[in-house]
Amino acid sequence: MSLRWAIRRLSSMNCGEIGYRVGREIQARMERMGFGFAKPAEPEIRPAAAWLSQVSHKFERTRYCTAADRIIRGQFDVFALEAAELGFPPNWNKDPKTGTQAPLAFGKLLNYRNEHIVGDIKYLWEPNRHLELVTLAQAWHLTGDPRYYRACRTVLESWFEQCPYPKGPNWTSSLEHAIRLVNWSFAWHLLGGDHSALFEGNEGRDFKSRWLQSIYRHCHFIRGHLSRHSSANNHLFGELTGLFIGALTWPYWETSGKWAAVAQRELEREALKQIHDDGVDREQATWYHHSVADMMLLAGLVGRANLKDFSRAYWSRFESMLDFIASIMDVNGNVPCFGDSDDGVMVRLSPSRDFHVYRSLLATGAVLFSRADLKAKARRFDEKSRWLLGDSAGECFESLKCESVTLPVHRSFTRGGYYILGDGFETPDEIRIVAHAGPLGYLSIAAHGHADALSFTLSVGGSEILIDPGTFAYHTQNRWRDYFRGTSAHNTLSVDGLDQSVSGGNFLWTKHSRTSVSAFDINSEIQRLLCKHDGYHRLSDPVGTERELTYDPRVRTLYVTDSLICKRQHHLEMHWHFSEQCDIQMQSDSAIVNNANAVIKLRWPGGLSARIVRGSESSPIGGWISHRYDRRVPTNTLIVGGIVTGSWQGVTTIETA
Repeated sequence: MSLRWAIRRLSSMNCGEIGYRVGREIQARMERMGFGFAKPAEPEIRPAAAWLSQVSHKFERTRYCTAADRIIRGQFDVFALEAAELGFPPNWNKDPKTGTQAPLAFGKLLNYRNEHIVGDIKYLWEPNRHLELVTLAQAWHLTGDPRYYRACRTVLESWFEQCPYPKGPNWTSSLEHAIRLVNWSFAWHLLGGDHSALFEGNEGRDFKSRWLQSIYRHCHFIRGHLSRHSSANNHLFGELTGLFIGALTWPYWETSGKWAAVAQRELEREALKQIHDDGVDREQATWYHHSVADMMLLAGLVGRANLKDFSRAYWSRFESMLDFIASIMDVNGNVPCFGDSDDGVMVRLSPSRDFHVYRSLLATGAVLFSRADLKAKARRFDEKSRWLLGDSAGECFESLKCESVTLPVHRSFTRGGYYILGDGFETPDEIRIVAHAGPLGYLSIAAHGHADALSFTLSVGGSEILIDPGTFAYHTQNRWRDYFRGTSAHNTLSVDGLDQSVSGGNFLWTKHSRTSVSAFDINSEIQRLLCKHDGYHRLSDPVGTERELTYDPRVRTLYVTDSLICKRQHHLEMHWHFSEQCDIQMQSDSAIVNNANAVIKLRWPGGLSARIVRGSESSPIGGWISHRYDRRVPTNTLIVGGIVTGSWQGVTTIETA
């Protein structure tokens, strides 16, 4: 951690947070000396309910067994490393990407952000979430083959041995503990719960005792290290979810009920705090919107099964999150990648690599809320929904009638700042424009937001044309992190080569642009969105930035009017990022863009020059798209720019065939 970063980080904190973090540092040092350690008492076995009373066997066993067999062969999928040979069991403290072996130092004082010490921590942590444990447990549940439950035991025993409490990189992050607990909970029930064959005989009883001790320590760790203040985002939600599910799955200690009560109370509060009443997660990141919705779902189902149901307000906020997903998803299921994405999931219940997390949430929601419109967007009752809700839910899903459904559910999300223009929705002629005119992100650091104010995506007939390029990297490769979260990586306008907001680190924005919407009208013949931001007011010659999107359905044409309000000379650039599936033909004042059967003609303002950038790794970086974490592929980016003096206005015309 550099001194410059530390100073920037401190400057973003208020006095309360500084005091909190000083207290946490003192707490960690006291814990290193042995104060406040978890001391598991002898568990008193009490009955607990699984998320579902009768877990289905109606699945294609072969795919689950194939996935489980790969794990037993030591092959793990870890982000860009597919079928990586990690061994079985793997080295749990080794980063599979760089080969760095992290030390077994005291966890809470280990700087996991330092790649020289731990490597790429995302890669190290991912196998330790034990998503694969659930796959092995599913294979046993479907086949009864003892190889799979023995493999589960191997995973856990090796983890207990290699990751002693409270040492090493796997005893640093409460969120990682929480995700591991959720996966342990699902595996526990799939393997037979308290009466599993894993626990037979003296060795089985000893193994069960070690597992329960680690479970207690996980819950104790989370309760003592909940994320607060500027990091109280999806991390806190995930931590509370893990603590709640852990306490209900194993209500074996006197403190279990207290953990569950605290977690449920805070989950209720955070659901209303972190999610706008229009259903948009306040982190302004589509993937984390899905993640928090999934956390709410898992906690809700486990709570309901154990007679600890959540309030109507909680479930209503979850349902509104599904409305947002259904509204921004195009007719072919494409969802814009606004904000950060790390591909992280709480539990993996489908072995399919092309599993559609958004459609799965909609399928589950269709059943929970008897919503035919959500069924229409989900299209089918997927595997994860069946694992969560059971076979009867599949029958309920099929019984929902979609004939009179009208979509999209909503066209404006005023609190979250997303607006949808277009026509022909849910047909082969669909034009869907999703514009972002909302806040940078959540809390003072806006950790997962991108400097993408006034950007938008465009799909035509379900073919993506203008896209958000995604995230690519987090902790390492800082120049790539800066690019993908910066203004030039989005379909918006930059001034003097600067980002709209000021970055202070990989997960820190020290100055936020503020966005406002002056008008949104979709009830007239011409649809119109007028918005602006103040990100460039910080310049010595303050620059006001305004964008008007005008869509005329009669001629299927979008007019993008950009305005700068300033006095001096500035360099402006408009960036247009196309799907990698698009073919582009440049003309003197326009570009013809073709993706499958979708064709557009983009004509830029006169007096500006245009160039195509594709797969540039030099300065400046440009022409990339990242669909998955730590993976990028070249794509075409059209950059239109020039020098202007004083206030300026230009119109970009996008005609669809």
